[in-house]
Amino acid sequence: MNSVLKISCLQLQLLTFLFISTYTKTLIMKKRSIKKDKGSQIAANKKARFDYQIQEVLEAGLVLEGWEVKSLRDGRSQLKEGYVNLKNGEAWLVGVNISPLKTVSTHIKPDPVRPRKLLLHRNELDRLIGSVERKGFSLIPLKLFWKRGNVKIEIGLGKGKQKHDKRQSQKEKDWSKQKSKMIKSFNQ
Repeated sequence: MNSVLKISCLQLQLLTFLFISTYTKTLIMKKRSIKKDKGSQIAANKKARFDYQIQEVLEAGLVLEGWEVKSLRDGRSQLKEGYVNLKNGEAWLVGVNISPLKTVSTHIKPDPVRPRKLLLHRNELDRLIGSVERKGFSLIPLKLFWKRGNVKIEIGLGKGKQKHDKRQSQKEKDWSKQKSKMIKSFNQ
């Protein structure tokens, strides 16, 4: 009888150890995934989807200086007034504010709103030039984020919304919120 109790106690201890170790592993994995998701986005242009009807989304690289990368790591950027300008077969990001850190070198005079070159493939550039010049689309920066240690920007190809379109999208958004509240209250 005593040996049976010892075996069952050992089995119980082993099971609790295995349960606790698997539970902590899942918690650690969840924390790591959350950290990666939070740290990847630098800035977002929330107003862009409200003001424009986005048809297509593209990802592009940015040509930056050293002080700009340091400022982006600190989260000092604003996409609100930015737009993409196509000039001489190249794409340029204009109006995006990357404010410099206080500790920037003394020999550099940083310009926070300087035009920055976008890195895109030639076929993507040709397609964008055609749609902007012929079809009347606009290129708007949507999101600035890190990808494998490099700064990338998500640009949207879209047309500007009229005032009644904005009202309609606001009504749809309100209705979806109201609908989800009703479903939650019904389920409880």
